[in-house]
Amino acid sequence: QVQLVESGGGSVQPGGSLRLSCAATGFTMAYHAIGWFRQAPGKEREGVACTGTTDGNVHYADSVKGRFTISRDNAKNTVYLQMNTLKPEDTAVYYCAANGLRQCALRADYYGSYWGKGTPVTVYS
Repeated sequence: QVQLVESGGGSVQPGGSLRLSCAATGFTMAYHAIGWFRQAPGKEREGVACTGTTDGNVHYADSVKGRFTISRDNAKNTVYLQMNTLKPEDTAVYYCAANGLRQCALRADYYGSYWGKGTPVTVYS
């Protein structure tokens, strides 16, 4: 059974850090493009970061460049999102998604039906 499970969310103060994990079962993440998305209350889901299956195929939203880093651990079948220097506007539910293509994209419609249920992140003052 294909499943994506996010974890690592929580509440932090501005300037803090969190590392989100996206663990997969039922398929091999190394062969799939993986995207991280977030959705704040009342807002549309937006792409945050993604990684393709080849080195260098990584993209970040402008709002997180220099603060967030996406990485893979193929041995653990897990993709991470390291989030540093967090801001209140980073508050959202964070989701990971997968598709079987080599290139990644920051568009939610690129990822079809392979989505996790999300992990909440709150950055409070």
